[in-house]
Amino acid sequence: MSPARGVSVVAKSLLGLALGAGVCYCAYRVIMSGRHRKKETARVPDSSLLERVSGISVLASVQGNNKENIIAEPASNLESHHLKSLLKILLTNSESSVQELALVTLCNSAAFSANHDIIRNLDGVRIIRGFLSDPNPKIKVNALNALNNLSMNLKNQEQIKEFITEICKDITTSPLNSDVLLAGLGLVINMSVTNNYHVKMVDYIPSFLRILVEGNEITQKYTLKVLVNMSANPLMTTPLLASKAQPSMTSLFGSCMNSDILIRALTFTANLFENVGREQHCHYNNDSLYALLFGDPSLFQRNLEPLLLHPDIEVKQQVSRLYFNLPRLKQL
Repeated sequence: MSPARGVSVVAKSLLGLALGAGVCYCAYRVIMSGRHRKKETARVPDSSLLERVSGISVLASVQGNNKENIIAEPASNLESHHLKSLLKILLTNSESSVQELALVTLCNSAAFSANHDIIRNLDGVRIIRGFLSDPNPKIKVNALNALNNLSMNLKNQEQIKEFITEICKDITTSPLNSDVLLAGLGLVINMSVTNNYHVKMVDYIPSFLRILVEGNEITQKYTLKVLVNMSANPLMTTPLLASKAQPSMTSLFGSCMNSDILIRALTFTANLFENVGREQHCHYNNDSLYALLFGDPSLFQRNLEPLLLHPDIEVKQQVSRLYFNLPRLKQL
């Protein structure tokens, strides 16, 4: 048997057995909550394949006594040679079903922090990145979710930052509410937790604001997580407030709005409220986010008043933050 044929047979045996196995679980929660609920991390999109199953057994090939053997290992027990085999499969096998299963398995293994450095040192970030341009949406979603897990490592973030604009572009051009859009937003949420990469996302703020208004509740929640993270960075205050905003965005502050969305919308606004300065007041157009939110402080205050009676304590906390800063805003 030729070496190339041997790899193909092993790959199919390896990953074909994993069809019923589960997938990537991103156990990432909001990392700051309560009164200042400044920044958040991502979860895998609720509607994607990757969150519907669990309990994967990872299959990998190893060399021994001059022959190939197939072994089964739980994702938490993967060693470097297992991960190397999976990455090799991605590079050498062109079958979409095999590639998808390899990416799913890598996504699972990347949920364990012990594997973050191993995958990076095996050039895994670059290899997985190559599948972001795949025309198959399932392949792209699995690649984004694997990178999402890997992005919980700071050294991996340093590599992912090199193509974060590519991911932002994919978000803005993907079908609204699609799995690809949600998976891309999930990765951007994690990459926006620190201030280090906000400047690479700044050109896409108007698109994020558009998606926020036009998307469904899941899309709104994910988009707001990105915007909350960016709004916590004072250097992003001017780019955010100067961006064009649709008047319908004010509907996010209605008392009947989903509480998770309402809390994040208020947090986003309160972060901007606290960071806006006198020197910025005259530099915004009439269709800007600043004009929409703060153009008439008295009207803004009247719109907030019903939320003081909202049953959710976090809503009241964020409204209190806004009320505390209203006198300063009126003086700008």
